[in-house]
Amino acid sequence: MNWVGQLSLTGVESGGRMIEDTIGKIESRLQAADSIPEERRGELLNLLSTLKSEVAEFSKTHGEQAESIAGFAEISTHEATRLEQNPQLLKLSLEGLNSSVQGFEESHPRLVQIVGAVTNTLSNLGI
Repeated sequence: MNWVGQLSLTGVESGGRMIEDTIGKIESRLQAADSIPEERRGELLNLLSTLKSEVAEFSKTHGEQAESIAGFAEISTHEATRLEQNPQLLKLSLEGLNSSVQGFEESHPRLVQIVGAVTNTLSNLGI
C-alpha cells in the first residue's frame, strides 16, 4: 500500500475512534445523570447503542458528517442532562442534531430515524 492509502486509512480509523470516544462520553454522562429516571435512561442507552452502529457504518462513506452527528449528540446530551438547564441551548443543540442528518432520509433512513428518536427523548427530559 502506498503512503496515500495509508494516510486515508489512518484518517478513517482516527475518525472512527473519535466517534466511538464521543459516544462513550455520552454513555458515561447518561449513566451518571441522577436526574434521569431509570426507564428513560435505559431507553436512551438503547437508542445510543443503535446510533453508535448506524454512525459507524455511515462514517465509512461520510466521515466528517458522522463526526458532526456524534458531536451534536454529545452537546445535546450535555444540555439535556445539566442540573440547571438552559432551554434555549437545549433547543439549539437539538436543532443542530436534527440538521446534521438532513438530506440523508433516502440513503440512510434508519440513521435519520434514530437521530429523531434521540432528539425527541432528550427533548422530553427538559420538560
